Amino acid sequence: MSAAPVTRLMRLEAWAAQRLLNLFLRMGPARASSFAGGLCRVLGPLLPVSKIADRNLQLAIPELDAVQRARIVKGVWENLGRTVGELPHLSSLKENTPSGPGFEVQGADYLQEQAKRGGAVLFVSGHIGNWEMLPPGVARHGTPFASFYRAAGNPLIDGMIRDLRDAAMAPTPMPLFAKGARGAREALAYVSKGGRLGMLVDQKMNDGVEATFFGRPAMTAPALAAMALRYRCAVIPGYVERLGPARLRIVVEPPMALPDTGDKKEDLRLLVQQVNDRLESWIRRKPESWLWLHRRWPKELYKKHA
Repeated sequence: MSAAPVTRLMRLEAWAAQRLLNLFLRMGPARASSFAGGLCRVLGPLLPVSKIADRNLQLAIPELDAVQRARIVKGVWENLGRTVGELPHLSSLKENTPSGPGFEVQGADYLQEQAKRGGAVLFVSGHIGNWEMLPPGVARHGTPFASFYRAAGNPLIDGMIRDLRDAAMAPTPMPLFAKGARGAREALAYVSKGGRLGMLVDQKMNDGVEATFFGRPAMTAPALAAMALRYRCAVIPGYVERLGPARLRIVVEPPMALPDTGDKKEDLRLLVQQVNDRLESWIRRKPESWLWLHRRWPKELYKKHA
């Protein structure tokens, strides 16, 4: 199947995106992070999608009042803006810098142990902090992993994003599997041969497994749990904590215990729930660090809280 033609509008969008990236590069990581974060903090709450974030917070943390929710929504947009502003700088961030831009890894020993052990491993996380830092940060400790990838609608902008991610992963480029049935098959084959795969599993999947998230029913993608149970491979959870402008901490936790009740369906349900519980615990620590902008729960709950 031939690729869709690149339209004039796409070229204009790409031109604007490239100019913005060039601006971020000239600013340096800290200034780019603060500029993009501040801009999104002001403009983001004015967009209609912010109403979804507010409803999500009502559903997930009902004890918050309107002022507290508004403050979190602003923080969500600021974090998203900072993540975009930092993207062209990820390849240049150094580890364990005394101050200013850089990153550190808490729990690096779990990565080093896995690197020595070898074999298949699944890294699980969510859209928390600057999640784009996870692949390059983990790779620098000997455990680079493949990822799923949703292509941007504009192929020119998509190419820019892929180039930035490849630069951050250099010199260890890893496979990117397209989201969908074909990508899922390719990822399964990759893990079956001992590959390492990272997955962000915090978004709704209508045909997923029903579990709970913040105490409410939430359809959840079962692929990670199914692969882990099928191959009995390590599942290592982790997330990125924002410490300041372009200053990040990757938190790696011990491998999760895989259920083994003798009932495959029950094991799947239990592991999916364990992952959701872990994600929830991270988000509760700093709610503004998570991307609350998508409908995570059933439509009926949004109608009740409209």
